[in-house]
Amino acid sequence: MTETSSLPPAVRAAAELAASALTAVRAEQLTTPTPCGDFDVRALVDHLAWGALLSQRAATRLALEHDWSSNRPAPFLDGLDPAEWPAAIIPELDAAADAWADPAAWEGETLMGTTPMPAEVVGPLMLAEFVLHGWDLARAVGAPYDVPAEVGEATLAAVRPVAEMGRDGGWYGPEVAVPVDAPAFERALGLSGRDPAWAATAGRGAARG
Repeated sequence: MTETSSLPPAVRAAAELAASALTAVRAEQLTTPTPCGDFDVRALVDHLAWGALLSQRAATRLALEHDWSSNRPAPFLDGLDPAEWPAAIIPELDAAADAWADPAAWEGETLMGTTPMPAEVVGPLMLAEFVLHGWDLARAVGAPYDVPAEVGEATLAAVRPVAEMGRDGGWYGPEVAVPVDAPAFERALGLSGRDPAWAATAGRGAARG
């Protein structure tokens, strides 16, 4: 089990990984397919924006009502050209990492959107959200994405207990077989319905969450 004291730095590293992928997005790539279900790059960038906002709210015990099937962009993207979205999201990821840096954020109960959940469960899920979607985006745009071993372990620890629920709920695709001795992050990818070997020319994957 991942030690709670190691999670705030892991969230920071996860946010930085997602930010590195966002930095690599070019305007002409916004319609490029991603490993993430029906999301193209534009939709995935917006999903990351909502994820950053959801993470901030969860760390500070605030509800977030949002229809995840809607095409409405995150409020802080309102009025911006989609080509400007990636740069606008990076400070929000940093703010989420700041919020989870407070040890109190990991204690007691919080809200995942509008659903009460233990903070010690929500925090790792937010970490995985950043790392996995950062990988989706990096793969789609052809950017490097090097996940530190400890972040991979934290991501696997977050995904493993919710993988079946995620598949039932449609936010993870069918499990992709990955060797048992593969790095932790590759095993997390497989559990979440992602093929570690996915490339933009290979087509769409099934994962969404």
